[in-house]
Amino acid sequence: MTLAKTRSVSLVGVDGFVVDVEAAITSGVPGLHLVGLPDTALSEARDRVRAAIFNSGEDWPNRHVTVSLFPASMPKKGSTFDISIAIALLAAAEAVPARACAGLVLIGELGLDGRLRPIQGVLPAVLAAANQGCHTVVVPRANAAEAELVPGMKVVSASTLRGLLCLLRDEPPPIEEDEEDGPSPLTDKLALRQQDIPPDLDLNDVRGQAEARRALEISAAGGHHLFFAGPPGCGKTMLAERLPTLMPPLEPDIALEVTAIHSVAGTLRPGQPLITQPPFYAPHHTASRASMVGGGSGRVLQPGAVSLAHRGILFLDEAPEFIAGTLDALRQPLEEGEVRISRIEGMARFPARFTLVLAANPCPCAAAKQIDCSCAPGVRRKYASRLSGPLLDRIDLKLELAPATRAELRYDLEFAESSKVVAERVQLARERTLRRLAGTPWRSNSEIPGPELRRRFTPPADAMQGADEALQRGALSARGLDRVLRVAWTIADLAGHDEPGPDDVGGALMLWSAGRP
Repeated sequence: MTLAKTRSVSLVGVDGFVVDVEAAITSGVPGLHLVGLPDTALSEARDRVRAAIFNSGEDWPNRHVTVSLFPASMPKKGSTFDISIAIALLAAAEAVPARACAGLVLIGELGLDGRLRPIQGVLPAVLAAANQGCHTVVVPRANAAEAELVPGMKVVSASTLRGLLCLLRDEPPPIEEDEEDGPSPLTDKLALRQQDIPPDLDLNDVRGQAEARRALEISAAGGHHLFFAGPPGCGKTMLAERLPTLMPPLEPDIALEVTAIHSVAGTLRPGQPLITQPPFYAPHHTASRASMVGGGSGRVLQPGAVSLAHRGILFLDEAPEFIAGTLDALRQPLEEGEVRISRIEGMARFPARFTLVLAANPCPCAAAKQIDCSCAPGVRRKYASRLSGPLLDRIDLKLELAPATRAELRYDLEFAESSKVVAERVQLARERTLRRLAGTPWRSNSEIPGPELRRRFTPPADAMQGADEALQRGALSARGLDRVLRVAWTIADLAGHDEPGPDDVGGALMLWSAGRP
């Protein structure tokens, strides 16, 4: 009996674990027997691997071959094990030196012609391998740039199985035709799901709405959720689309985390393996609950909109038009910053720490002027009630916008600040926040848990007088008080205060209670 071993990675959500791929050639009925709880796509690797080996000019062992995936008790999914199975089998047949492939982690799918096909989820797979002490990974050439984002990992890439075998045998590489190993048409289609903000957008494009622009600045500085209510044409969508222009680039570790999610979803764009800017995601109001929070079959679990907007903005325009269950499904990610999807095969985890921006018209007819509205008061109340109280209780900043006046439309240009100017203040405020939160796991005021907020970051008693009175009257809930305190700290950071004063807390309280439908 001959035996050889390689390694690969199995992904569950954005988390992964290293799988030992062992191949043994023994006497018995010729054929390939795959064990270790493979799913259907993995079981079909028998045919892909056999055809790829033949078309790469190698001999198939005419004996009984057993391929074991360890740990055997963990379900394995997908076609990412193809390369590791093929190399382990050829090493067991002594066509490849066993020592040359023993320490390798091989990730990728095989075409029937022996091509190494690009796959989704390479970055989180390589991160998982690095976290478990692996040092060298083999990936398809089209995935090489993505894999090289992981610090300290040696990346070996090839475009064909034949070329990979030459590398392992220390032979001259074969003459291969250049091939565009870019993402598949399906991947290109999925990549359109993330909305890019045009680079020419600027906050000074918005006329009037000084209070709303101030709310955007506070949201960008502290990561606070935002709700705009107002008639059509008052600038709700324009304001939301300009929020990313106020936010600084992602820090390196956060950029890797965000990119890993989009790698699993297949939304990374060719030539841009690393996402460095906060993502902006604006699903249509017909989006289902699964597309919003993530899900799918037990075999393939995909991140939803809340995860694709991780460390960025999730914008829900015409929020009352969304299905009520879809909106209420946001409540748990807003509190916990992640989504856990449970299936009978196990549980997948997707990070989901995003800034939520809601926009809503005051009524279904969406009249530009209230005098033109044809909706009865009961209809308006019913429409507004589509946004539930528990959801709105989790929104930090609420504003009711009015249409800009004629004077503002014509003369506001000289007073409106650009995104660059506001972004500089946002950056300074974030730096003050990070210095205060040094030594803690939190990066922004919006992330501080309620108990820690009240224990360690309570403003002076005189500053809390207005909030205490609102809490006493029942106009402010306990959760709402936490929201007000977080926003007060952000306002203080923007103003350069060491701690929130009465004006900071009062401003936060006003922004929390205003604009409630």
